[in-house]
Amino acid sequence: MDRSLKYSCISMCMIIMLMSVFSYSQTLVSKASFYSTSDDMGTPSGACGYGDYGKDVNNGEVCTASRRLYRNGIGCGVCYQVRCKNNALCSEEGTKVVVTDSADGQETDFILSFKAYAKLAKTPSLAAHLCGKGVVDIEYRRVSCGYGGNLMVKIHEHSKYADYLAIVVLNQGGATDIHAVEIYEEENQLWISMRKAYGAVWDLSSPPCGDLKVRFLTSTSVETKWVQSDKAVIPAQWKAGLTIETDIQLN
Repeated sequence: MDRSLKYSCISMCMIIMLMSVFSYSQTLVSKASFYSTSDDMGTPSGACGYGDYGKDVNNGEVCTASRRLYRNGIGCGVCYQVRCKNNALCSEEGTKVVVTDSADGQETDFILSFKAYAKLAKTPSLAAHLCGKGVVDIEYRRVSCGYGGNLMVKIHEHSKYADYLAIVVLNQGGATDIHAVEIYEEENQLWISMRKAYGAVWDLSSPPCGDLKVRFLTSTSVETKWVQSDKAVIPAQWKAGLTIETDIQLN
């Protein structure tokens, strides 16, 4: 890679990380709307590539984020506490949602699943009135998802052993961004970068053989660092659809 281009890419990555840092503890204002599904939960076809996980995670209290918050997929898995500002209809606490999709609505940063949107109301009986408004003014801030479990990696359904490996990062934690993913090639003792395919999906053609270690370039409000599992994450005989729990926990 040309040296100037390499430094330009590094600088852009650092700018993106710094932008995310400034949004951690701030309470910001915007608007929110909602979408409907047959079960009022999320959708498995979101831009993050989560599949059924994107439908059910956080009990279906999920959201579609604007491009500004989606950040080309870095925003996937982020959690936000969202509270609407209509004192007559809205609860003080609001609801916590996970970003699983991306789309721009009319002056909105959030399009919530119906289940999440209804929880903005003070009581279930007021939810219908709130939904009747369609779009509401909100306050939001970034928070930890509070899953309590470890980071998970799913071998994407489009993976083809042993020519093409794609992974989806799950159970991210919500307050930590993932900017890069690398796998370790034991034979040559080097880390190989995976390509950001889309959303939370990372891929690599002609992946190394054997058990594979994985590491993640992460950022929070206080630091940016590589984190990796103490043991191999992806088994030598991996197959599409396999979900693996790592020993990494991200807030």
